[in-house]
Amino acid sequence: QVQLAESGGGLVQPGGSLRLSCVASGSIFAIATMGWYRQAQGKQRESVARIGNSGSTDYADSVKGRFTISRDNTKNTVYLQMNSLKPEDTAVYYCRVLLKTSWSSMINEYWGQGTQVTVSS
Repeated sequence: QVQLAESGGGLVQPGGSLRLSCVASGSIFAIATMGWYRQAQGKQRESVARIGNSGSTDYADSVKGRFTISRDNTKNTVYLQMNSLKPEDTAVYYCRVLLKTSWSSMINEYWGQGTQVTVSS
């Protein structure tokens, strides 16, 4: 069993900042890619940022220069620092992790339960 626990969402004014965290726990052998996705009301879920186990990153064009993804492999945790937030960043943010639960297992994906981010004055 693997659990992902997200935190850090909330209400913030335009131009403000938030930091999301996602901790993976349970039966974990090795973690590959960690990432953040978001889904605004009435829209499809979209990728926001991803980070590989070597530290390589990629971002959606809409958040480049404003959001920074990072990870702490000693804590099985991925972070998303969000600066200069805009109303269009309002969405439920989900953590997604690709990992193996044993040496012989396949890589599987796991999702967090989501955390609401609302950007409004």
